[in-house]
Amino acid sequence: MTSHGHPPGRRRSGRLMVGASAITTLGAIPPFLIGAQAVEIRDDLGFGLGGFGVAVSLFFATAAVATVATSGVVDRMGRRRLLAAAGTLVALGGAAMGTLVVGWWSLLLVMMVLGLGNAACQATANLLMARALPPGRRGLGFGVKQSAVPLAIMLGGLAVPTTGEIWGWRSTFLITATLGLLVVVLAALTGRRRPAGATPVAVEVDLFDVPPTLPLLLAALAITFASAAANFVGAFAASWGFEVGMTPSQTGLLMAAGSGGSIVVRIFSGWRADHRHGANLPVVAAQMWVGAAACLGLVVQAEWAVWVFGLLAFSIGWSWPGLLLYAVARLGRDNPAKASGAIQAGAFAGGALGPLLLGGLSATAGFPVTWAVASGCFLVAGVLILLSRRLFVADLVARPPREPFTYGRVKVTGPTSSRPGPGRED
Repeated sequence: MTSHGHPPGRRRSGRLMVGASAITTLGAIPPFLIGAQAVEIRDDLGFGLGGFGVAVSLFFATAAVATVATSGVVDRMGRRRLLAAAGTLVALGGAAMGTLVVGWWSLLLVMMVLGLGNAACQATANLLMARALPPGRRGLGFGVKQSAVPLAIMLGGLAVPTTGEIWGWRSTFLITATLGLLVVVLAALTGRRRPAGATPVAVEVDLFDVPPTLPLLLAALAITFASAAANFVGAFAASWGFEVGMTPSQTGLLMAAGSGGSIVVRIFSGWRADHRHGANLPVVAAQMWVGAAACLGLVVQAEWAVWVFGLLAFSIGWSWPGLLLYAVARLGRDNPAKASGAIQAGAFAGGALGPLLLGGLSATAGFPVTWAVASGCFLVAGVLILLSRRLFVADLVARPPREPFTYGRVKVTGPTSSRPGPGRED
């Protein structure tokens, strides 16, 4: 199916979504690989839960700093150079993890390299979503792209009873290093084979349509809280399951099953967002509150509770990132580049703070107390999401957007048209 005009056709959109999800998965997988194999890695390298939390947090902190520091040069680098940089960093970090890491300090250094790789991978994927995907498919696009994190968790969980059990935990990182090299090759081929007319057309956004600062900051703060709790679940669920009597293979399968459920819910939520008239952020808040309830359920020290509430936390409690990105991009005046930058920074900040602070708390106060705190983080995040939505809608009423919004495939023509009222917005 060929495209007409500037928007790409359905087939090209599908390739863009899959490509963005794949590169995001490759960048995001390292902390979940070490999370799923935490028991073996900690025994091999000789450090405890607190040190493990620092390593995971450093990965996200490095990605957050790199994202902020390079925000002004990402557009000038272009997709091909970003892809090459991402593949190179992933390959170097994976190779170092598989061959050179001998203790905690060397692990920290390698996690910084992998954090840089994650930032480059996310920037590449966000560039694809912001420049090359038409608005009518962005809900599904963000859902597919943000399925990369649960996919990374699922692959990390499956690595335990397969590659990790046969060849050891280091082999899993050698596989990611090989994939990083393939990405570098792909970047080189992309540069040589770019067809005429394939360069995305940049969209100029005037100052009138710049997203409002306060609700964007509130949304970023909300994802910081939610991401802190969610990344703690992803990094430490295996350790908690091991403490209550599950085997490493069982915890790996738990993470894989929960992540598979999260992928399904994320993609379905994005598809639904493209076919309804707004009201997306209330769904995001509800999903976060399910995460809060699931974390409270994990306080119960029993295998059945870890299975039931762990699956709930993964599949629904962590299904909101794609829908949140899409909704904030729309309410922020259909500006996906600006929205994704703010939300991505908040996600990385939460990814850094969650394993560090909550991981340290679990080492001192125990997991039951920490699960209750994680539940509170999810609860606060949902409240902040609804508050940011209220401010976004108020801004749209005060400053009707010059470019009409679209709902699914239907364009709404201007602020005085028959578009749904503010209460039906995202």
